[in-house]
Amino acid sequence: MENQSCIKILNEWDIVAARQLGRNVAKELGFGTVDQARITTAISELARNIYLYAGEGKICIEKIYNRTKVGLKVLAVDNGPGIRDIRQVMEDGYSTSGGLGAGLPGVKRLMDEFEIDSSPENGTEIKATKWLR
Repeated sequence: MENQSCIKILNEWDIVAARQLGRNVAKELGFGTVDQARITTAISELARNIYLYAGEGKICIEKIYNRTKVGLKVLAVDNGPGIRDIRQVMEDGYSTSGGLGAGLPGVKRLMDEFEIDSSPENGTEIKATKWLR
């Protein structure tokens, strides 16, 4: 298998498929069950955001290797309306969907690295990486 696999997010079943892909890749890389759960929860949040706010997009799961570490990178990409106030959505408890608001701050906590890039013209791209301990 190549280092990156992507799933288009068009409906709720795609969210499930993205979670499953993430869990399988995490397991292949040797992540324990707790980290597998963290990774799948993060993927679920990112995929659900695409589905709810952008309508469509994709989740890509990538195995990453550097000299000393092995990791899993999740890339969430959409061409939706973008996030107007990134600082606001990164506040704990903030929710526009009436959900629990774990959302993006939750993803940031669950993963080791987190980057967000969003604009109304280009949609949103989020990278979240978990390193194998």
